[in-house]
Amino acid sequence: MASDRVRVLGIDPGSQRTGFGVLDVSGPKLAYVASGVIRTAEGDFAARLCEIFRGVQTIVAEYRPQEIAIERVFVNRNVDSALKLGQARGAAICGTVDASAGVFEYAPRQIKMAVVGSGGADKAQVQMMIKNLLKLRERVAADAADALAAAVCHALRRGLPAAPPRNAGRA
Repeated sequence: MASDRVRVLGIDPGSQRTGFGVLDVSGPKLAYVASGVIRTAEGDFAARLCEIFRGVQTIVAEYRPQEIAIERVFVNRNVDSALKLGQARGAAICGTVDASAGVFEYAPRQIKMAVVGSGGADKAQVQMMIKNLLKLRERVAADAADALAAAVCHALRRGLPAAPPRNAGRA
């Protein structure tokens, strides 16, 4: 990977399905690298958290992201669901520690606004915009699209610049 590129891993945490998406960002250019979903087995919640942790560890080892964007937990009506989501999110974040990468958090509305232009966009709209923005041939799974959307949001919100010119005098 060229030195002017930044590899971003987006994560959409969930206790049953955790989406991931990897992009290479160079200035305003976004290049799709990979995406998918970590699916956990039914049953023991602690075992599912371990699966998320190990799955994210494997992704980090394979793709070596420099920055990580993860969706922030929001509490709607079901506090128990929010707590489980928070634990899944924590397992995913712990799985990124070997990357020694910065972790950036974005609210779901922020991510949807950045990708679709509406904070109230539904999953189908996010999937369609991700397919179009990244010029993908096929639609990606909803959880993977949400993770790619987090990565796109990060790239746009952080304004990841291309490397400065070599003669800019920076070390």
